[in-house]
Amino acid sequence: MSDTLDTLENITYEELNEGDTATLTRTLSEDELVLFAAVSGDVNPVHLDAEFAASSMFGERIAHGMWSASLISAALATVMPGPGTVYLDQSLSFKRPVKLDDTLTVSLTVVRKGPKNRVVLQCAVTNQNNQKVLTGEAKVIAPTEKVRLYKPALPKITIDY
Repeated sequence: MSDTLDTLENITYEELNEGDTATLTRTLSEDELVLFAAVSGDVNPVHLDAEFAASSMFGERIAHGMWSASLISAALATVMPGPGTVYLDQSLSFKRPVKLDDTLTVSLTVVRKGPKNRVVLQCAVTNQNNQKVLTGEAKVIAPTEKVRLYKPALPKITIDY
């Protein structure tokens, strides 16, 4: 495995510039959808029950909106600004449903830098068809010290269903 895949490196407040961009891409699997339901406690049948979801306005199972939003958190925490970032505020506007096996790309853009290491970022999440599924704005405190560290290892979790 490449060293860059195993490490996280932040972008400090001083290194950030208005207009800087970063992305993170993730595909929604069945396991992730079920795990998100388990962790969040949101067991709305539109997410988990194919028969129920077929009769909904979506016609099929959809992802939790907050799963898409959580990818913004992941991008802020691991890509830009990265480790050491403190999340302060987030606005969200859900544009369209996310379905199983959709591949989402989070795009972050630095809008402005403020006092006390505050940074405002525009957030857009698009699917594999380049359709916006979520937009918003995040406010963070960017890290002031440069760090580069190995990604923590996560346990392999499987679901029996």
